[in-house]
Amino acid sequence: MAHLAPEEHPEEVTDRILTLPNVISFARMLMVPVYLVVLLQGHDLAATLLFAVAAGTDFLDGQIARRTHCVSKLGQLLDPAVDRLLMVAGVVGLLLVGRLPLWIVLFVLARDLLLLAGGGYLIKRWGIRVPVIYPGKVATTLLFVGFAGLLLNRPLVPGLGVCELSWLPGFTSEPASWGIWFVYAGLLLALFTTIYYVQQGATKLVAAVRAKQTA
Repeated sequence: MAHLAPEEHPEEVTDRILTLPNVISFARMLMVPVYLVVLLQGHDLAATLLFAVAAGTDFLDGQIARRTHCVSKLGQLLDPAVDRLLMVAGVVGLLLVGRLPLWIVLFVLARDLLLLAGGGYLIKRWGIRVPVIYPGKVATTLLFVGFAGLLLNRPLVPGLGVCELSWLPGFTSEPASWGIWFVYAGLLLALFTTIYYVQQGATKLVAAVRAKQTA
């Protein structure tokens, strides 16, 4: 989340720009347009590998920053911003190649917009940060794994056959990528974490308003 703060930690934050974690984040960002071009050219395996590397190195740059004591102000903004960019590119790319229904794309984009706009308002207007919780990170991981499965588009697994709604792949009788089940799990967890973030943000905002009124 571009404006949700990471969980509290004692690391000193620096103003340095050219740190190894930031270089990794920049490299991840450059992979995004390459991934889209490769995907739209029909190279599923190459697109999957690019997406997997870009998503997988999210954990790497954060760990390096903490273990080498080089957490930077730029990195605190750049790392989650690249995550959001990769998430958007992932769903849009899959929509363009017909492997993800529109409602999932709209859900992901609306959630990111809500957290981005709401988090930005709380920080700039009230100086309030809502810490990222572990389930939120798990939700992102599930979505990324699911997207990678949809990009690879194999193996296909039999559908459940409980309905024939084309916008619910996996639940119809048609075979679907195994990745769609990771996407559904990620969406469900993302919904609950979004409700949590909104509730926490609202609670802190009410407290800040009351404190200002009584000051």
